[in-house]
Amino acid sequence: MPLRLVDCTFGYLARRPVLQDFSLSFPPGRTVLLGPNGAGKSTILSLCASILRPTAGRVTFDELDTTRRRDLRTYRRRVGWLPQSIRPISGLRVREQVAYAGWLKGMSRAQAWEASADALAKVGLTHLATRPTRALSGGQMRRMGIAQALVHDADVLLLDEPAAGLDPQQRRRLREVVNDVSATSSVIVSTHHTDDITDAYDCVVVLSEGEVRFIGSVQDFLALAPEASNGTERAAAAYQTLVGDED
Repeated sequence: MPLRLVDCTFGYLARRPVLQDFSLSFPPGRTVLLGPNGAGKSTILSLCASILRPTAGRVTFDELDTTRRRDLRTYRRRVGWLPQSIRPISGLRVREQVAYAGWLKGMSRAQAWEASADALAKVGLTHLATRPTRALSGGQMRRMGIAQALVHDADVLLLDEPAAGLDPQQRRRLREVVNDVSATSSVIVSTHHTDDITDAYDCVVVLSEGEVRFIGSVQDFLALAPEASNGTERAAAAYQTLVGDED
């Protein structure tokens, strides 16, 4: 059974709801969640990570429901999350922080320590394993955050703008990581960029103003582009037909 949001409503403080009676079932495989800034992408992933709770509706994965307190520990063990902001923990080195993330997800200390080495290797940070986390650059911090999401071998991986701050070589490594992880886990990546969609994903979801404008295969998404579009321009053109000038 997929990760689902069912009739979810959520808003911040006195503002109008970001999501109103919102429903979405994420398919297995590699899904990209596209949408302009403010469309609700981060809110959706935060709800799916159980960091936020809907004021109405449910978020479920298999038989687990984030509105049931007894399900939360198991749910969080099965879902990995990369937020937009990664914070260094004072006094910890890179491998220690990644291992700590695994321990928080229910791994033993020994399991988390062993798994942290593999997670760092996947994102190319093995050589910085003993560096204090506060000494990392922005791109390195981002990669450490991806390692934290990978460390406990989650069934679903939620990555919120994972390519932010990465250079082209690091973005290529990220695509490789997404492809490798998708062999055993579903991956959901949010972004407002249309680069690399054809190579990296199986399904496209386009969100705008808290509503799903499109959900389907990459091929069906690209078919929305004007006939004159070609190559990498097709994805951008297809996206433009759905959201216009909202960015």
